[in-house]
Amino acid sequence: MQSKFTTAKLFTMFRNIRHRSSSHLAFDGVVDTKGSSARPHHAEEPHLSPALSIPSPDPTGEERACDMYQTAGQRLARQEDWPGVSRAIRDAEAAATRTPGGMPVADLIAFGARADVVHAAEHALLSGRPAKDAPLLDGIIALEEVLAEFPDDYVIATVVAMAHIDIGWAWRGTGWAVEVPLRNREAFDAHFDRARDILESFPNKDMSSPLLASAHCAVLSGLPTDTNRLIAAYEALIDMDPLNARTYRNMGTHLLPRWHGSVQDLEVQARRMASRSQAIWGAGGYTWVMLDAIALDDAACSQLDIAFFIEGLHDILTRRTDQHTVNLLAAYCANTMGMTLDAADEVAFVRGQIADCAKWIIRQHLTELHPMIWAHAARGFDNNLRVRCPDRFAAAGAADAHRILCDMFRRELSQGKRVVFTDRGAQLEPV
Repeated sequence: MQSKFTTAKLFTMFRNIRHRSSSHLAFDGVVDTKGSSARPHHAEEPHLSPALSIPSPDPTGEERACDMYQTAGQRLARQEDWPGVSRAIRDAEAAATRTPGGMPVADLIAFGARADVVHAAEHALLSGRPAKDAPLLDGIIALEEVLAEFPDDYVIATVVAMAHIDIGWAWRGTGWAVEVPLRNREAFDAHFDRARDILESFPNKDMSSPLLASAHCAVLSGLPTDTNRLIAAYEALIDMDPLNARTYRNMGTHLLPRWHGSVQDLEVQARRMASRSQAIWGAGGYTWVMLDAIALDDAACSQLDIAFFIEGLHDILTRRTDQHTVNLLAAYCANTMGMTLDAADEVAFVRGQIADCAKWIIRQHLTELHPMIWAHAARGFDNNLRVRCPDRFAAAGAADAHRILCDMFRRELSQGKRVVFTDRGAQLEPV
């Protein structure tokens, strides 16, 4: 495949852009380009009760594994060992290697291989618009040259296509289309058009690669797409890799009305995914598909089958007992859903029932705290969140979690007991 990439369209688009300094750094270390946080936060440092103790590994086992594999991909790319990148990803896919939290290792190596290019673009776009002289095209041009050198390698093609997709999302953000400035939308479209051109040479049906299939789903999600075609692409990916919860979550998000579907499409496909993955997740397929969608869309939330969703929570935690998943679901219930303000009555009712699930998740399953997950939960698990200060972000997550835990155990604490989390869960001790 000969590279068809030309920088003319993107260069013309970028050359007249001026830096815009309308962003500010929120107290949790997140760059806020809209002038306010996604949800009200308190900047003051909360009081941490010494009567509640929970281990908080730094890094967690999941973070350590993700960093290791991402660093491996990044190192190979920096050494310009692209055959090595391709081999490492193919080997990881062949072995179906995963992190303790279920993340495919092939995805992590592929992200590491494009990380320098993507992060440079994200840094230039921290304020929403780049500086006039920001080197936005240098990295992606270098990747295109690698692709031209290895035109028949689907792994390298996928890495380059995903770099375009990641940079496209950095330009656009995840809001409604009407909220995106025209210039940013044009840059988004240009990167996605190029990603589509690259992937067209490697039809998903001709491969048995979940990584390639996920790239096809990602590019369809960002372009005008027939709903049935998008559903078919996600079904094919889930059939290849039914253990990857992220795929179900992405599918649900992109079936919302703001993207390519409707509330009815979302409900129907969530039930179909639950049926297709019943042997893997029980009712959990429904819950995974709905997880992010109902946090983003009040109409979807109001029509949720709450009993089925909660059954799915139980089934997920029966099948996946790692603390990454436990923290994710506990933080989602308590923070993402439990702390949302100004919802209509029917939406507030559903959110309240989901928030109540945090009680049994924490009491029955939690043994350690993962602050980064709680921080992301407070921001709605936004994949395009721009975190400038990770330490502040993690501290905000830890403070949120500690406050929620203290509130959950307030009766025991008021009785003069000490709550200590061990590998057996929450234990009560005399002070």
